[in-house]
Amino acid sequence: MLVFDIWGDYGHFRKFFTTSSPLTFSFPPPATIAGILGAICGFGKDEYLKLFSFEICKIGLKIASPVKKVRMGVNLINTKDFNWQPIQTEYHEPRTQIRTEFLKDPHFRIYVSHEDSRIFKMLEENLREHKSVYSPSLGLSELLANFNYLGVIEVEELKDLFAEISTPIVAGNLIDSGIVIETGKKYFKEKMPVRMNPDRVIEIYDDVIYEPGGQTIKARVKTCFRIIENGQYITFF
Repeated sequence: MLVFDIWGDYGHFRKFFTTSSPLTFSFPPPATIAGILGAICGFGKDEYLKLFSFEICKIGLKIASPVKKVRMGVNLINTKDFNWQPIQTEYHEPRTQIRTEFLKDPHFRIYVSHEDSRIFKMLEENLREHKSVYSPSLGLSELLANFNYLGVIEVEELKDLFAEISTPIVAGNLIDSGIVIETGKKYFKEKMPVRMNPDRVIEIYDDVIYEPGGQTIKARVKTCFRIIENGQYITFF
């Protein structure tokens, strides 16, 4: 399994149900992470969802720094009638300001397993050499990201286990809603797309439970993976 960190000044992963005031997920959905992997390897928009699909690629994420959100006004240029008029008139505003929510100082640890050794090796080499074909970003092209290669680790798959999970947990992976609530921790739930096919059609939405400070969650899960090196338990989307 391949591991790397990615971070930036700001991030925005738009929630599917927001319109006039865009809100952001607290971390990137799996399809967005696949886009980041595609950018690093040089796969286009018509390729990466197929090459990093759920059937052949497993993706996990750890919140590496506490989730912080801010809201800022974003100026959108008025391009109605395919013409930008940079001055205000009686019937025309040159721009529209939209209140938008952003993640502040987002930092995530990404875990990737791939059945295609050629793609896995390509991704590993680019991460190790700190190079990418396209510039990786955190949701929007203006929100550029940096990344750091951490290495290839060995894991073992475990079934029906009660453990302290270091990653967000998809509700469908829980056994009998088996989460232990502990003092000093916060528990949040967000519904997000966890399966998107190559035609960009969402196949599965599910609730994802996470601790916004990046702390572990005690839970009984159907499937998880133990990192041999440090004994941590993680799950995939």
